[in-house]
Amino acid sequence: MRSVVILGSTGSIGVQAMDVISRHEEKFCVTGLSAGGGNISVLAQQIAAVRPARVALPSEEAAAKLRAALTGFNISTPMILVGPQASAELAGIDADVVLNAITGYAGLEPTLAALKAGSTLALANKESLVVGGKLVTQAASPGQIVPVDSEHSAFAQALRSGREEEVKRLILTASGGPFRGRTRDQLRDVTVADALAHPTWNMGRVVTINSSTLVNKGLELIEAALLFSVPWDKIQVVVHPGSIVHSMVEFVDGSTIAQCSPPDMRLPIALGLSWPDRLDNIGEPCDWSAPRTWTFEPLDATTFPAVELARKAGELGQYVPTVFNAANEVCVDAFCESSLGFLGIVDTVSAVVDRYISDHHSLSQDTAMTLEGIREADAWARACVVETMERTQ
Repeated sequence: MRSVVILGSTGSIGVQAMDVISRHEEKFCVTGLSAGGGNISVLAQQIAAVRPARVALPSEEAAAKLRAALTGFNISTPMILVGPQASAELAGIDADVVLNAITGYAGLEPTLAALKAGSTLALANKESLVVGGKLVTQAASPGQIVPVDSEHSAFAQALRSGREEEVKRLILTASGGPFRGRTRDQLRDVTVADALAHPTWNMGRVVTINSSTLVNKGLELIEAALLFSVPWDKIQVVVHPGSIVHSMVEFVDGSTIAQCSPPDMRLPIALGLSWPDRLDNIGEPCDWSAPRTWTFEPLDATTFPAVELARKAGELGQYVPTVFNAANEVCVDAFCESSLGFLGIVDTVSAVVDRYISDHHSLSQDTAMTLEGIREADAWARACVVETMERTQ
């Protein structure tokens, strides 16, 4: 039986992870849960279901609400870790698997804590790898990070088909989001509701907005290069609206291995928890009894420049991806608050990245990254977004 800690348990990935575990209670024991405090009733139900020893929350106010909510259940209250470092503290307590499903930059320190503790890191928080770069990859032992993003889980599965030296390139699929086929001019008046209407996936707010701008695919491009040590020019992004082929690996002999399944995050979550083994009763397979067509098309980099911007940031390395991610997080919040237009998200991120590159032209990929350096770059980018928006409004 594997002991599991779930960070971000009340979010989309966390809730689905709990569903996977409920189907295989004989294989997993949930020893810890962390949450942001926005869904206390859900967290209380999760605690009642799996009886974790510890729970992490960001504030005493959230902890008080949880204690009150648990009075409705006939169970003992678990130890509650409280504060901005609570999730990292929980991640650093010995567990076989830590599923990091926290959204955004906030997942970095829990990622580092889980790796330091020697736990297998089931990584759904791509941002911690993007912003942490070599600081994260060098902290990980071989095979310690298991990807939970569907695309990277697909790569991991397909890469079993050949040796490292036989891999020619990775083909990263993108649904194209809700605005596939539109021109840049047609995106000027996009609303938050429009951007949240993803055609195939049901995800949280930030990931869904990132998917509409294709920033999410840019983050996944950086993640793929770091996870699988593949050169930047050996990763191609292709649009696949059906979201059935989750990604592909092309080998030197011309063979391409694709991982296919209906869009359901429980499959990569289950693999993240059980890797390298597979669990039964997780998702429905493709239905081969009915005619169907899968389409693939090139990415429109003119309308959606975020992927190539991410590639540039990733190639420069060091803290440039940190700046890319931080600027985007602020811009997404501004868009959701109606203080920035849809096109302004990537335009502003691009301006901030370019300014950082200009102001820090002496960046060297040979210089070791530090946690303090990441914090400084993150804070610089967030302040720069605010300054850029004030100057342009």
